[in-house]
Amino acid sequence: MSLNVKFEKRYLMKGTEQLFEHLDPAVDYAIKKGDSLTVLKGVENGKFDLIITSPPYNVGKSYEVKTSIEDYLKTQEEIISELVRVLSPEGNLCWQVGNYVDKGEIFPLDIFYYNIFKNHGLKLRNRIIWHFGHGLHASNRFSGRYETILWFSKTDDYIFNLDNVRIPSKYPGKRHFKGPKRGQPSGNPLGKNPSDIWEILEQDFDRSLWDIPNVKSNHPEKTDHPCQFPIELVERCVLALTNENSWVLDPFAGVGSTIIGAIKNNRNALGIEKEEAYCKLAIQRIKDLKKGKLKFRPINKPIHTPSGKDKVSRMPDEWHQLELVNGHQ
Repeated sequence: MSLNVKFEKRYLMKGTEQLFEHLDPAVDYAIKKGDSLTVLKGVENGKFDLIITSPPYNVGKSYEVKTSIEDYLKTQEEIISELVRVLSPEGNLCWQVGNYVDKGEIFPLDIFYYNIFKNHGLKLRNRIIWHFGHGLHASNRFSGRYETILWFSKTDDYIFNLDNVRIPSKYPGKRHFKGPKRGQPSGNPLGKNPSDIWEILEQDFDRSLWDIPNVKSNHPEKTDHPCQFPIELVERCVLALTNENSWVLDPFAGVGSTIIGAIKNNRNALGIEKEEAYCKLAIQRIKDLKKGKLKFRPINKPIHTPSGKDKVSRMPDEWHQLELVNGHQ
């Protein structure tokens, strides 16, 4: 069945299957259950204006089998070859990764992936740092609190809608002080370019970070998936790097955050996911979105800062006693 067909039914079967749900007359989407490489081989060339995903990190999660980093990257390169084929000439690809860890040694995956994408002719436009405040605590190194997004384009003529992601200027009243435009406003009435690293919160733009909380136990979007993509991270890429009615692809769709971020913004979307349980969760989340019941973190919502009044944000009395014993008053 062509992915351009309007999807009027939702169904789940055994094997390599499709789960379809028609969102509205203007937007199509599909969650397709199956192996990414197999499914991609059946997709036409140049279909997608944006491919955005967070691939398995080869760290032994329930949905992956840990192998050597060499074998892992070889498998990923097969999929990447297909992704480049289905990416449109003006399309963009956002590849979000963290670190592979082996016997305490860190392998930054974005560094390894960079050469793979370059070998397939893609051009790196930004290396985006995604910072988050919570995660696992390390004991033999500093605790990791960021991951990276590699934004590649297929050609030099790529979609980039800067006006969709402009932020308010700090000094909108600034004017040209010399030259032919002397005395005229020097900025843009729609706001400023958030520079080469797009941050989510206005107050954080000048720190060159995307300050989006990761999806942990107290996050409104949390499901049973152990490594869930925040919807607002997807939306920033969708708004800047696609046009309305573009097709968006996530080849490792998980519980459908990319699909939700796309269809919320009038883009068509395809998600590929091999785990049946995650496919079902994705479908349920999209149903909840349609009904206005889906819980998600709004774009630009400020990161919570403890007030100091809550018990959990205050230093325990036992630690105060230790300070006194050690002479630190």
